[in-house]
Amino acid sequence: MTAALRHNDPVSLSARLRHAQAMTRPLMLDIMHGCRRYPSLGQSERTARVMRLIDAEAWTDAALALTALELPLWQVRRIAYDEGEWHCALSRERELPDWLDAAVEAHHADLPLALLSAFIEVQALATERSRPSVPSVRPAPDLLYEPVACENFS
Repeated sequence: MTAALRHNDPVSLSARLRHAQAMTRPLMLDIMHGCRRYPSLGQSERTARVMRLIDAEAWTDAALALTALELPLWQVRRIAYDEGEWHCALSRERELPDWLDAAVEAHHADLPLALLSAFIEVQALATERSRPSVPSVRPAPDLLYEPVACENFS
């Protein structure tokens, strides 16, 4: 695995976010390099908005805009500040009670880093689900194979 891939994989990014004291432009750009929808041409206005927010160093708004762009099925379920840390939860079913919902939660002392930590966790979850544990191979059709019914209904 190359150094660039190890630097931007979800596990590495998650660790970098945990250890960061505050959001920086290089860290935000590294997170965006792992996004699949961000560079799409059909979303040019939305991607330009994310870049304007990054240029203005509006990290919380940029994190929320990137989440809305990259994870359209996920929504912010909860943002809470408790004992010096921000707690953020992203969910696909925001209207369900907490005990029924499978929300992804993250926490950090900095709000944008808490939001982006949850964002990275959702991306890691999505990549895990998209990979099958066993490769699926369809058998080649046998030209001599013909199904036969063996029941005797008489």
